[in-house]
This record gives sequence, C-alpha cells and structure tokens, in this order.
Amino acid sequence: MAYRTRIYYSAEQKREMWDRWQKGESLKDIGRVFDRGSSSIYGILSRTGGIRPPERKRSRLSLTLAEREEISRGIVAGFSIRAIAAKLGRAASTISREIKRNQGSKRYRAASADQAAWDRSKRPKLCKLAQSRVLRLNVAKKLKEHWSPEQVAGWLKWEYPEEDHNQVSHETIYKSLFVQARGVLKKELLQYLRTKRTIRRSKHATMKHSGLGQIKNAASIRERPASAEDRAVPGHWEGDLIAGSNNSYIATLVERHTRYVMLAKVKGKDTETVVTALIKQSKKLPTELYKSLTWDRGKELADHQRFSLATDIDVYFCDPHSPWQRGSNENTNGLLRQYFPKGTDLSKHSQAKLNAVARQLNERPRKTLDFRSPAYKFNQCVAATG
Repeated sequence: MAYRTRIYYSAEQKREMWDRWQKGESLKDIGRVFDRGSSSIYGILSRTGGIRPPERKRSRLSLTLAEREEISRGIVAGFSIRAIAAKLGRAASTISREIKRNQGSKRYRAASADQAAWDRSKRPKLCKLAQSRVLRLNVAKKLKEHWSPEQVAGWLKWEYPEEDHNQVSHETIYKSLFVQARGVLKKELLQYLRTKRTIRRSKHATMKHSGLGQIKNAASIRERPASAEDRAVPGHWEGDLIAGSNNSYIATLVERHTRYVMLAKVKGKDTETVVTALIKQSKKLPTELYKSLTWDRGKELADHQRFSLATDIDVYFCDPHSPWQRGSNENTNGLLRQYFPKGTDLSKHSQAKLNAVARQLNERPRKTLDFRSPAYKFNQCVAATG
C-alpha cells in the first residue's frame, strides 16, 4: 500500500486556508484546493479551535535586528553602554537589559539575541478568565444554563457596567472553550453550546433550504402592515414547524418585537391538526398581543382561513425560498435544535416540557434587546395592555 508523505503547509497556504474558512467554505472544499482530505485541513484549523490566530508582529518598541547588530559592534569597539544607547536613541537601561539577558558583553551575538527575543514573545499570556476565579465561575454557570457566549458577555456588561474585571468578551469565551489551557474553562462546557462542534464555524457558512408548498388565497408578506415590518409594535408573530423522526413535529412561534417564544405540541403535519393547535395556542394571549402571523408556504397552513376566522388574526405568507423573511423564527429554530436534535422523536416531549424549554429561551438575554430577555420585554408589553 502506498502512503502519502506528510505535507508541511507554508505560511501562505495557511493564510489561504483561513481566508477560505472565514468565507464559509467547508473543510472538504478547502481540502480539494490543496489535494488533501478534510482531516488534513482540520488538523491546521483545530489548533486554535477554528478561530483565526492573530498574525504575529514585532512591537514597534522592540529592538530591531539592525539595532542589535549596532550594539554588537559597539561592544567590540569598546564603547560604553551610554554611548551605544545615545547612538541608537535608546535608554541606557534598555541596552543594559538587552546585553545582560543575552549572556553578557563577552558572548553577545546580535542574531541569536534577536531570535531569543522573538521566541520569548511566543510565550502565552494569561487570558482574563485565567486571572479571575469569580469571572470564570460566572461564565461557567451561565454556559450550563445553555446561554451562548455572546449572551454571557452581554449580561456581564449589563450586570457589572463599571467593573471591567468582571466583564469578558464572547471571543475570549469561545477561545477558552476551543483552545484548552490550564486553569480556564473546561472542555466539558462545550456540550452546553447550541452546536456541538469542536471548532468554531464561520458566520458566513451557508445553510440549506427545503422546498415550500403552495397555498391558495394566501396574503403575501408584502401586504403585512409596516408596524410589523419594522418591529415597532408588539403582536406580530412568525411561525414554523420543526421536524423530528417518525413524522413528529413541534410548532414554533416567535413574537417579532420582543423575540418571545411559544411552542406547541402537534400530533401531525396535516393542516387540520396544525391549525387547531395554533388556535388553541392563540387563546393564551391577550388579543392586543396577537395581531398577525407570518408563515412559510408549507401546506400545514393550507387551512389558514379557518385560523383567521377563529382568532381574528391575519396570516401572511413568505415568498418561496425566502426563509430570511422569518429571520427571528429561523434563528429560534436553530436554538431549539440544542434541545431537540435532528433525527430524534419529538412526539416523546410533553407540552410541559415544551413550555419549560420556551421559558428557558425567553429568560436568556438577547443582544438585539440590549441584553434584556424576551420575557422581560414581553411582560412590559403585557403590563401596558393591562
């Protein structure tokens, strides 16, 4: 059997890998460019958890190789440290430290001193989470509650507005999870993230979309009131079904103004079952907070006229193959896959379980709500209608 020799990628090739990865290309597609399998590319990207490492640069304050050569020539010529420093426009203490840390004036060599300085700069610096046990525990606690790193970072900023030592960026949290280091976040916390990837995926990665059915007498989303379009007032909802194995489904509803989530257990995908469940769900809300429903063109809402007649709620349908027109709902469906993975039987979950999941989502802070929770915003709307 012929074995392929191990390949060593150049810095330029690695830069191209990172460029393609950040544009959303898959490991397999990147591998084809270099005539390698996806595992070869994964080996490069996984070292930093799929997060592009910053390109190493010398500090503008550091001594250059040319300056070190000048120091070496000055030592050989018998110049004093002050004389060398004056010629270079540097402090005498800088020249003194440079010579001492590189074996003294008798053994100082410019090239080896410059390489040693570059090597020392590679030593990892302690990240903020490694320096603060309280901050680390706060972050771990929220991750275990299925908060995303961005939600955790936003909440910390809101909770401790004047305490920088109690705040941390979501990028630092991701890096601590994907690039393991002693004394920081444990790898086990990865299981609480919405996606279970071992490396971070590009935000530009593409998504697959399924075909949509045809609905008769459907009011287009273009006819929806402007107040729904700009999220100016509460009461306009987006809906969809998420599917599981054995023809099992859950109806998902998201309010556009507050991002408040409701889940409904449905026994099937037929329009009679789905519409009946949606009618029942609508009765749980004040009429002022349920004015319209936007759905895709799936046939499960073919009987939308019965829904509108029973609830006095207008139904609007998205354009074919346009899931972004229900962006809040699409995002929520992605979050729900953390609780209801693809390929599992959704019929096993009770309505009480669905309510508990919805409550947990509604209590998470959201960046788009200035890190307030959907429950907080929705309760404000309920109080206003009362």
